[in-house]
Amino acid sequence: MPGDRLTNEDRQHIAEGLAEGLGFTEIGRRLGRPASTIMREVTRNGGPDDYGAQQAQEATQQRARRHRKAKPPVPLAGDSSHGRDPQAVQNLTESFATLLEQQGMPRMAARVLACLYVTDSGTLTAADLVQRLRVSPASISQTIAFLEQQGLLKRERTPGGRRERYVVDDELWVRSTLAALEMNDTLIAASQRAAEILGATTPAGARFGFSAEFLLLVNAPLRQAMERWQQSQADRNAERQS
Repeated sequence: MPGDRLTNEDRQHIAEGLAEGLGFTEIGRRLGRPASTIMREVTRNGGPDDYGAQQAQEATQQRARRHRKAKPPVPLAGDSSHGRDPQAVQNLTESFATLLEQQGMPRMAARVLACLYVTDSGTLTAADLVQRLRVSPASISQTIAFLEQQGLLKRERTPGGRRERYVVDDELWVRSTLAALEMNDTLIAASQRAAEILGATTPAGARFGFSAEFLLLVNAPLRQAMERWQQSQADRNAERQS
């Protein structure tokens, strides 16, 4: 079974196949390679009319040499304060970001939120995030706008007011749950209205009616949980003040 990389001999066969007028699929079949591999190889090295095995081999070697050039090590984003192991914190950050992504959050948003969430201060500047995540300032700016719109973080000025910093706090998931409740309320009202317009006994109307009924059931315990949480927080604050 051929390896992942094309050899010089493979490239000779590709050049011969092109000279015979064969398509990528047939050349790939003869080499035991996917047609997409042949297409990428030929397109990257001059196209069907200008492909040469030796030139393609030399170009591939040059690209490999460029990739082998030493790159500066990526700094760990882990926090070493409180005696923490920076690598363990880094692994935690990455696994938490993956979990958020699996829950449907965009990848960059998950990485930014996880990076903020594991810091004791819950606060980082755009420059901090660029350095820790090794991405462009534009990516951070777009992602911050998304997270702010979702109510998952807020902006504030650094002391002196010269730069912005981004903040997550202990109420992050409280706000997220409240936003979900509000969205469900909106969907309930819209579904109930749709059922009226379409007719509750019609298939389409019944579909909207069932949706409204289900979302009402979902919202009820969520609302009760929020009320219990708010009461427990009020009790805790009262104890601190007494």
